[in-house]
Amino acid sequence: MTRWWSLRWRMAVVATVFIVFLTNPVRSQPQTNVLTQSCSQVNVINFQIFISNLNDTYRDIRRQLSNNNTYFATSNVASNSEPVYVMAQCRKYMSTSDCVRCFDFAASSIRSCSTFNGARLVLDGCFLRYESSPFNDQTTLPGENKVLCDNSTSSGQSVFETTMDGLLSNLSIATPNINGFYAAATTPVVGTNTTTAYAIAQCVETVTPDSCKSCLQAAYANIRSCTTDASNGRAVNLGCFMRYSNTAFFRNNQTFDIAPFLRVGSSSNKVVIIKGVVGGVGGVIILLIVILWWYGRSKRTTPGGGATEVKDSKDYSYIDLKKATNDFGDENKLGEGGFGEVYKAILDDNKVVAVKKLKVGHTGAKTGFENEILLISQIRHRNLLGLLGWCSEGSNLLLVLEYMPNGSLERFLWGERKGTLNWRKRYDIILGIARGLAHLHKEFHVKIVHRDIKSSNILLDDDFHPKIADFGLARFQPEDQSQVITKFVGTLGYTAPEYVRYGALSDKVDTFSFGIVILEIISGRRCTNENFDGPSTDHLLEHAWKLYENQKIVMLVDETMNVNPDEEKHVMKIIEIALLCTQSPASKRPTMSEVVLMLSNDPSYEERQLTRPTLPDQNRRIHIGSS
Repeated sequence: MTRWWSLRWRMAVVATVFIVFLTNPVRSQPQTNVLTQSCSQVNVINFQIFISNLNDTYRDIRRQLSNNNTYFATSNVASNSEPVYVMAQCRKYMSTSDCVRCFDFAASSIRSCSTFNGARLVLDGCFLRYESSPFNDQTTLPGENKVLCDNSTSSGQSVFETTMDGLLSNLSIATPNINGFYAAATTPVVGTNTTTAYAIAQCVETVTPDSCKSCLQAAYANIRSCTTDASNGRAVNLGCFMRYSNTAFFRNNQTFDIAPFLRVGSSSNKVVIIKGVVGGVGGVIILLIVILWWYGRSKRTTPGGGATEVKDSKDYSYIDLKKATNDFGDENKLGEGGFGEVYKAILDDNKVVAVKKLKVGHTGAKTGFENEILLISQIRHRNLLGLLGWCSEGSNLLLVLEYMPNGSLERFLWGERKGTLNWRKRYDIILGIARGLAHLHKEFHVKIVHRDIKSSNILLDDDFHPKIADFGLARFQPEDQSQVITKFVGTLGYTAPEYVRYGALSDKVDTFSFGIVILEIISGRRCTNENFDGPSTDHLLEHAWKLYENQKIVMLVDETMNVNPDEEKHVMKIIEIALLCTQSPASKRPTMSEVVLMLSNDPSYEERQLTRPTLPDQNRRIHIGSS
């Protein structure tokens, strides 16, 4: 009977997969040329439920795209243990039938990612993406911004390059101001009678105009590398797409007059703008193209002149930040760390922010600065500290960040606010940190490992919502590697033993650190505290394990926190989750997505057996510096 039921279940799953993935692809359609495909690295937990949800959203997406003049669709099933969020978009020069066929082809091609909880596929004519959490506001992300250049060149390539550069610059400026975030335009190539430049730009319709603008400016910066020697090119970002060619890939009657949507310079320097379809000859057009090329370049501002694309953030002047912090006075200092000092600042509009001033003398200061801008600017999550702006003037490197009125978590655990957090607030803080880390680890196809999770890097807002801060040591984990070997950087006591001893870095290093932070939140003690029971030299983790093995784990609870019997049972469960996060080897630790399910008491997650971990040697001498 058991074997028969197992066989029936497998057949049901196979049938479900058939519905989703085996639509006949239209291989003869040029718009189904695959540009990029990526899968997340997190397996779904309940495959049957996940595929059923994916089926429902795909059917809904296909129904929406089947309506005339519908080129963008989203759908989700978020009411059970395997939520699914799906987005699809077609280029607006396509017919409804071609759009649906492109979607069918994408649904078929993306089947190789079917066991993972996220995937993205971009074709010439459309794209398809699904995830287990919302992503509607995402536009750019390091590692996901691709540029594809053809090998072919155009006759008179230098003239073509100049013409195309001006057209692409105009599209990057105008498209965010157009309803639907789409524009197609053409212009004759100067000095030729037959060559025309064709280009389109498009953003997903769920982002803001500013986010669309930032995404397309990043795409424009990337695609310009193609125009020097290629007659065809494409820039693919999470939330936008740009393409150009010297041959038509849409009809002439599908162009758009972008002139009314271009923002030109103010005052006396008015510039005549290239429209969607432009006529004209000789030196006038050449002059206009040069001006527009210069204008497009001047619009791109990145800290330090690098390639970092900063999303929705501002370039501040050093003089303004110096004034806002009262000349970086001690009375405004909020804290100090290995990489710099943090000050409270009041800007001219009376907005209160935090300014992080990096220590330039530190050899890793510049790297840390670029890391933080690169990472924080791309991340938007309620449990991750947001970047508002930056300043890079000479040797002055500063970050402008959200201001957290309640400061760091450590103030409430062993500082002047010790004993003021009840269990409900502590639990909410734990869950918030877990959600922030899960976002870093699985929301993006390029995994981000923080590497320095500790109580002092957890900041609290007015309502005690936690935000993970200090991304100076964070780094990407390649998609095709479960771990990388690198020089250790971080804080001893919070760091996983395999990373301390061998430099083996993975997202499970963050999981270990998170487990230590849970123990600190519950016990109210630092992880490096000793003398728990008389002359003991045990640190917090070892002390917690001894209490757990002796069935006295309740003795770990902070004596300043009054808990009732129901809360005590809940605390014990969270302690066990903390101990599970500190298991060794790293493969025994849950992912942070799984931790969120466990903390949320999700019934779909199965309990795991605890084993005693490998305890790190806290006294080992290790050089701590920048990798």
